[in-house]
Amino acid sequence: MHRNAYLLLVLTALFWGANAVAGKLAVGHVSPMLLTTMRWGLAMAILLFIGWSRLRNDWPVVRRHLWLLVALGGLGFTVFNMALYTALIHTTAINASIEQAGTPMVIFAANFLLFRLRVTWAQIVGFLLSMAGVILTATHGRPLGLLGLEVNIGDALMLVAVLVYAIYTVMLRFKPAIHWQSLMIMLTGAAFVTSIPATAAEFWTGSMIVPDARGWGIVLFTVLFPSVLAQAFYIRGVELIGANRAGLFFNLVPIFGMLLSVVLLGEDFHLYHAVAMVLVLGGIWLAEYGGRKMAG
Repeated sequence: MHRNAYLLLVLTALFWGANAVAGKLAVGHVSPMLLTTMRWGLAMAILLFIGWSRLRNDWPVVRRHLWLLVALGGLGFTVFNMALYTALIHTTAINASIEQAGTPMVIFAANFLLFRLRVTWAQIVGFLLSMAGVILTATHGRPLGLLGLEVNIGDALMLVAVLVYAIYTVMLRFKPAIHWQSLMIMLTGAAFVTSIPATAAEFWTGSMIVPDARGWGIVLFTVLFPSVLAQAFYIRGVELIGANRAGLFFNLVPIFGMLLSVVLLGEDFHLYHAVAMVLVLGGIWLAEYGGRKMAG
């Protein structure tokens, strides 16, 4: 049973790590806003086909929490992915993967600031280490450049994406008690609807790129793998081994993202990337160790 869970969770991390690479491959073949709209629209259609009966049963609860679900889908699915895909026009997939790895630490900080959750010194040091790694990546190995605001626009957008996803994750504690299929249908539906204005703006400004053959391949990949299969695999993995142990597999996402960036995109891996990765993952490990020690 555990072996099945580990396989599912490794595949989940692989699919999520591949999302940044797909976004980089999309540059010039499908525009960011259109990719986001198509991704969530098609994912919603697949999930509706699978989970319509669940949604119908959960509808009374869904209706009472409709605006919360719209906000969750708009933030976590629409704004995050639009920022990610736009960032990848200007920065590397390696940078995006490492910067995205700082998300757990931003979530930790948000929980502390908003809900005054207890923290240990290990968690504080872990947070600082992870943020140092993210800053090192965003400034391309020149952290003092931050003082002069010398940050690539793509890396700046990734920092916005990380902040947005952290807020989305913190807000998930308020989600209604409904089946995961109903939740995913509503979140993807909200993402589809809330992404339409940005896609319309992309069209009116003349920056829309209608997908070519490669663009369609990327759209279908993002629909099937990072969107539908990754979510289903993760939820099943949590059912098999629990949320705490399953959450550790998130640490594989930036590793897969970096490996795929080097192998598939031919991006250069610099020393500062390695140092940043050690800082980020070391900080996450230290924070998790501190959290387990406090819980124990």
